[in-house]
Amino acid sequence: MKYYSLNHNAPKVSFKEAVLQGLATDKGLYFPETIIPLPPAFFETIENMSNEEIAFEAIQQFVGDEIPKTTLKQIIAETLCFDFPMVEVEKGVYSLELFHGPTMAFKDVGARFMSRCLGYFNKDNKDSKNTVLVATSGDTGGAVASGFLGVKGVEVIILYPSGKVSNIQERQLTTLGQNIKALEVDGVFDDCQEMVKKAFMDESLKHKNLTSANSINITRWLPQMFYFFFAYKELKKQNKPIVFSCPSGNFGNICAGIIAKKMGLPIEHFVAATNVNDTVPRFLENGIYDPKPSKATISNAMDVGNPSNFIRIQEMYQNDLEQLKKDFSSFTFSDAETIEAMKTIYNTDGYITEPHGAVGYLGLKKELQNHPNAIGIFLETAHPIKFLDTVEPTLKVKLPIPTQIESVLGKEKVSVKIKTYEELKAFLG
Repeated sequence: MKYYSLNHNAPKVSFKEAVLQGLATDKGLYFPETIIPLPPAFFETIENMSNEEIAFEAIQQFVGDEIPKTTLKQIIAETLCFDFPMVEVEKGVYSLELFHGPTMAFKDVGARFMSRCLGYFNKDNKDSKNTVLVATSGDTGGAVASGFLGVKGVEVIILYPSGKVSNIQERQLTTLGQNIKALEVDGVFDDCQEMVKKAFMDESLKHKNLTSANSINITRWLPQMFYFFFAYKELKKQNKPIVFSCPSGNFGNICAGIIAKKMGLPIEHFVAATNVNDTVPRFLENGIYDPKPSKATISNAMDVGNPSNFIRIQEMYQNDLEQLKKDFSSFTFSDAETIEAMKTIYNTDGYITEPHGAVGYLGLKKELQNHPNAIGIFLETAHPIKFLDTVEPTLKVKLPIPTQIESVLGKEKVSVKIKTYEELKAFLG
C-alpha cells in the first residue's frame, strides 16, 4: 500500500514512511492510494468474529507487509484491551461508549495503535530518537501521553491551549513525566495545530525526526474505523439502516467511519455534529469553505476552526459536494442547546452524557427525521468525569471518580508556557 499527499506535490510513500513523517513534504495529509472493499463473506459472518479479528481484517490492507501479521495481531490485542459497549438510551437510539480505555477517551485506540507501530519501527534504531509532536484540544494529549509513556526511542511533546482544557484533561497530559513533556500555549487549539505543522516544515528541525500523533498521522486516524465495525456487529441482527452521529472537531473519527463505509460497511448516513465552530455545516449550506478562528465552548475537544481531516472526506467523494451530501450531513449546536440535551437525556432515560456526546445526540435526532426506519448511534467520546465542572451542576449529580482518573488527580502539574513558534523551536533545540 502506498500513500499520497492530498496536496499532490510530494512523492508517494510506504506505510512506514507515512507513519514516521506524519505530514508529507508539501504539507499535505497522507491518504491511501486504494481502499479495497472487504468481501461480502466478512459482513455475513461478522457477528461470529471477535473484535480483534474484525480489526485485523479491517486494517490489514493499509499496513500491508510492513508489519508481520503476528506482530500486527499483537499490536491490535494491546490496542483493544477494553470494551466498546452500546447502550440503548431510548428506543432506536444508542450511545456507543468509547471511553472505557486507560484515559477514558475514544483516542485511546488510535494512540495505543500508533505508539505500538512506532515502537515496532524503532526497535532496531539504537542511535536516534523520534519526537512525537502533538496538538490537543482536550483528549488527544492524555491519550497520546498514556499510549507512548515509556516507549523506547520516542519523546512526546504535547501542545495545549492554556485554560481551554478541563482540569482532568490537563492533569492527564502534564503529570506523567518520563518521556512526556507538556507545552502550555497562550492561544487556542488552532494556534497549537499551526505550530505543529510549521515545525514539520522547518528544515532546521530535521534532526529531531518529528512525527505527529494527531489524526494527521495515518496510524492515529485509521484505527478509529474499528468502532464502526464493532457497532454494526452488535446491531446487525436488527436488520435496519444505521445512522451514525459523531461529535466532530478535527473530523478524524467521522472520516475513519467513512473509510469503513467505502470498505463495504453498511452505513446509511453520517452526521458530523459540531458546536458553534461551524466551518463544515456552513460549507454544506453554501459550498464555500471559510474557516474562522475557533471559539471556546463547553465541548472543548471540538473547538476547531479549521478541521484537518475534512480534506480527506472530500477526497473520498472526489470533491463533489452533491455526492458527499448523499451520505453526510453536518449540524451546529450552541452550548445552551447542549446543556438542554444533557438534561433531557438524563431526565428521560437516566443516562449521563457529557457535552460532546450530547452534541452527537442532537445531530442524530435531527438527521433521524429523514430516516424514519433507521437505528441511530451517537458516539460518546469521553467519560462524563472529564467534564465534571459542566456535568455535575447541569444534572445535579455527584459523579464517582474512576480509578483511571484518580491516579492522576494527586500528581503535580508540570508544563512549560509558550506564546510563539520561536519558543517551541527553542524548546525542541
